Parts: sequence; C-alpha cells; structure tokens
Amino acid sequence: MANILDIRRRIRSVINTRQITKAMKVVSAAKLRRAQDRTLAARPYAQKLTNVLQSLVVRAEICDPETGQPKHPLLAQRPEKNILLIVVTGDKGLAGAFSANIIKAATQFLELKSATNIDIEAIGRKGRDFLRRRFPPAPVQTRSLAQVEESGEPEPERHQRAGRIQIAGEHVGVLNKLEFGQARALSESVIERYRHEEIDSVYVVFNEFKSVIAQRLVVEQILPVEQIGEPAIRLAEEISEEEKKKAKEAAVSVGVGMRPSHRGDESAQFGTAQVDYIYEQPPEELFRALLPKYVAIQIFRALLESTAAEHAARMTAMDSATNNATDMIDSLTLAMNRARQAKITKEIIEIVSGAAAM
Repeated sequence: MANILDIRRRIRSVINTRQITKAMKVVSAAKLRRAQDRTLAARPYAQKLTNVLQSLVVRAEICDPETGQPKHPLLAQRPEKNILLIVVTGDKGLAGAFSANIIKAATQFLELKSATNIDIEAIGRKGRDFLRRRFPPAPVQTRSLAQVEESGEPEPERHQRAGRIQIAGEHVGVLNKLEFGQARALSESVIERYRHEEIDSVYVVFNEFKSVIAQRLVVEQILPVEQIGEPAIRLAEEISEEEKKKAKEAAVSVGVGMRPSHRGDESAQFGTAQVDYIYEQPPEELFRALLPKYVAIQIFRALLESTAAEHAARMTAMDSATNNATDMIDSLTLAMNRARQAKITKEIIEIVSGAAAM
C-alpha cells in the first residue's frame, strides 16, 4: 500500500489542478458569452444583405438571355479541377476533441476529392501544425494574375505545384481578436483567384454553432454561389448525445444560456415581398457590388461561429476535468484513510502482542 505522505502530496497536486481547470471553465464561459453576443450582433447586417441580394435576383438580369450563362463571375460554375479548402481550427488546446474533429472532417473531404488539386488555407495553430506536417507549402508566386493584367507585361510561367494537396496560406492568431477586416482580406484574395480561374470552387470546414448543445461539423461551399441565403452544405456531422449532455451540465454549472440563435427575423420579408423597390443604381450594378460582400460575410460567419464553438468545447472539457479531479480526490482520500487505519491497527496489534508476551 502507498505511503500516507505520498498520497497526501498527490491529493494536494490534484486539488491545485482542479482549481486551475475550474478557473479555466469560468473564463471559457465568459468568452463564450462574448462570442455569442458578437455572433448575434453581426447577424442583422448579414441577414439584411442577404435579403437585399434576394430582392435584386428577382429584379436584375443575372444571366445572359442568349447564352444562359451568369453575368457575374462568382456565379459561374466550372468543372472542379482546382479547389480551395479553408480549414478553421483553434489556436489553443485543452478543448477536448474540437480541433481533432475538424481536422478529421477536412481529411475526409480530401479523400472524397482525391482526383483534384487542392489548396488549403489553414486558420488556427492546431490545424496549421497538423497540415504542415503532411502537406508541403505552395511555391511563392511573385505576381498574381491581376497584377499581370494591370502591368500589360507577358504572363510569367506558372510555378509547379508542390503536390496535389498544398498549403496556400496560414493564419495563426486570427481568432484571438477577430475583426471583419481579416475576413474581408481573405475573401478578397479568394475572389481574385476565383475570378482568374486559378480555383474552381471554395469550401470551408468549421464547427457551426447555434447553441451550447446544438453544434455540428460542416463542410460548406462558398464559391460558386448557388443560392443566396441557403448554405450549400456538403458534409455535416452532429455532436453525440453524450457530448450534448456534458455540454448541458457545463452550461448549467456556470449559468450560460442554451437557447438556439435563429437566423431568421422580420427583415426576411424584404427579399420576398411583392413590392417594386426603387434603387439609386441599376439593380445589376448593385448586385455586382454586393455579391463579394456576401462572400466575405459567409467567411466571417464561419470564423465567428467556430470561435464560439471552441469556447463551448473548452468549457465542457474543463468541466469534465474538474469533475474527474473531484472523483480522484475522493478516491485518494479513501485510500489515505485506509492506509492510516491499517497503520493504526498494526500499531495496536504490536502493542497488544507485546503486552501479552510479558
């Protein structure tokens, strides 16, 4: 049986660990509330932009009447030969299987697209580290196709790909202080590559967050835009009932609300109302200007929801760690009491035996 002193030292160590995990749970709960508020605050603008675009689709000619091809390049659909995949993971650990599940979904998507070239934009340190060990970075290109067209000089020779799957970009620390400008810069880069047919489609892998107990891993197609206002989900995986139960217990312990955040609101009637709206610019011109903003909003939404989901996962993981530490303390305390009782019993037996021998 272990020494009583060693058991006491281990109990103190577990108590200190429990204090840390409990504090981390409270911190994650506070960050989760702020992330939820940011997601809800950004939703009215995104919803209104979607409604305006839906209204413009009805009132503008987005397709060529002769050829039937879409006029806007972001609506053009091409055979998928080159794909851009945006993988959104976390920057820190201690969040359970949050990042691992996203990487697993990304790996599954890569297996499904085994016949195409894939460029990866890794957002988050965990995903970046995993993908960097398996896939090479893309060769550096001095000038983009847009710069070549503006300069009027001959187009340089295309660089050889580092492999069928290569890392085109890394974004670490973006989710710690997320701003819309970061998502806009990424969307502008993606749109430029799509306009010049460097890529044929764009997908994003992230954890869709509706509430603490309503989350799912999704692979959503961003480009080409198929139907405005309707996410183009290609793969989806719901969290298990056991994970929902743990998340509910963690949320109740720190007082985090579990109500789902709905997308729709009263402004959704704007796009479908049978009213002849008057626009200051022609509807076609407005549609061309607003569609890139819609793509930026889609990427920003994915980053916001992934951030909230990461805090929820870390809160749940720290709650489970705190409960496990409590159980371990109880088990060690019982073992210490048994060891102490055995020691006392042994001493009494020795005293009685010595007295009987005299």
